[in-house]
Amino acid sequence: MYQLLNGMTVVEGASFVAAPSAGLYLAQMGAEVIRFDQIGGGPDFNRWPVADNGASFYWEGLNKGKKSIAVDLRSEEGRELVSELICAPDDNKGLFLTNYPEQGFLAHDTLKAKRDDLITVRVMGQRDARPALDYTVNCAVGYPYMTGPEALDAPVNHVLPAWDLLCGSYAAFAMVTAERHRRMGGPGHEVKVPLSDMAAATLSNLGQIGEVSASDEDREKVGNSIYGMFGRDFQTRDKKRIMLVVVTPVHWKKLIALLGFEEAAAALEAELGVDLAKDEGARFTHRAHFFPLIEKAVAAMDYDALVEMLEAAGLVWGPYRTVREAIADPFTVAENPMFSNIRQASGFSYPVAGAPGTLSDVTRDRPQPAPLLGRDTEQILLEHMRLSSATVGDLIDRQIVAPA
Repeated sequence: MYQLLNGMTVVEGASFVAAPSAGLYLAQMGAEVIRFDQIGGGPDFNRWPVADNGASFYWEGLNKGKKSIAVDLRSEEGRELVSELICAPDDNKGLFLTNYPEQGFLAHDTLKAKRDDLITVRVMGQRDARPALDYTVNCAVGYPYMTGPEALDAPVNHVLPAWDLLCGSYAAFAMVTAERHRRMGGPGHEVKVPLSDMAAATLSNLGQIGEVSASDEDREKVGNSIYGMFGRDFQTRDKKRIMLVVVTPVHWKKLIALLGFEEAAAALEAELGVDLAKDEGARFTHRAHFFPLIEKAVAAMDYDALVEMLEAAGLVWGPYRTVREAIADPFTVAENPMFSNIRQASGFSYPVAGAPGTLSDVTRDRPQPAPLLGRDTEQILLEHMRLSSATVGDLIDRQIVAPA
């Protein structure tokens, strides 16, 4: 964690990945992020993966370093408390991050009546307010038909919620941008960030809409190859697998020299009338001609010897690992200064990531664990909302709010 946003208070009412990840990124940069949940937990409180004791590793992973208040959101009094918390009067407050529906007691216009310069960043499924998840958005923009083995005539889903994570990053960016605009004298805003628009924008930003519009043909599956360049997985003699990527002409020349097929590559270039060193696209188009040469060379070498040669040549490669192997790897997790071994709310101790950005001349603090649900209820009511101890006690007794 860093303290660059120290003083900023963001109230988060959200579940699942996109909006909570935005709150996580803001907290990692120093913002005070107050998450409110229904007493007993919201829809993602027990989401898999879970520990043997039922605690959600998922929930505590996305809520590190936040504060937690548990409120009876079904009661009118509980909803009013949350509304007042969101719209608290202070230049550093009035910042609301959510994926709740546009309508209802958390509608921007409803809250705006309490604070005119309120900033709401709302992550949505579809821009017309229809529900959607990352996986229902991804299937609709074409990526599963580009993914998987070339011979497979069926879509292949991926396991990474890419649009959730991109929306979370964009929502955090939008919150800081809107807050800066307000600080410079501008009004408050509601910024809507739909998953479906994030996916469609990415198609555009990566040139894929232009590609298909110009050719009127969908992109074919290419298996584990990287589209438009040299890159694929290869297996060594001792049955270990690496991803090998060539980006520059220098990389190509070094690779063919390293694997000993310079003459074969030259003959292939003469036959095809291409320059494989200079033309990245040609390396992709004609991959079927030289992939067998690389497969044979890599299959004749043990992993450690190959890696030593690749490293010495400065080539770009990566090992295929399981998650268990990645955790044990010193560079990735075990000795990565981004990680600290801390005890989480689940009761388990394990490596926990802090902010992934490394700032020069700024100390990155240890990540903070996720709170127990309702851990900060009393503090928030007393300090942020300035309620009396007697009033807070009464709210707890009547189960309008709940401590941990």
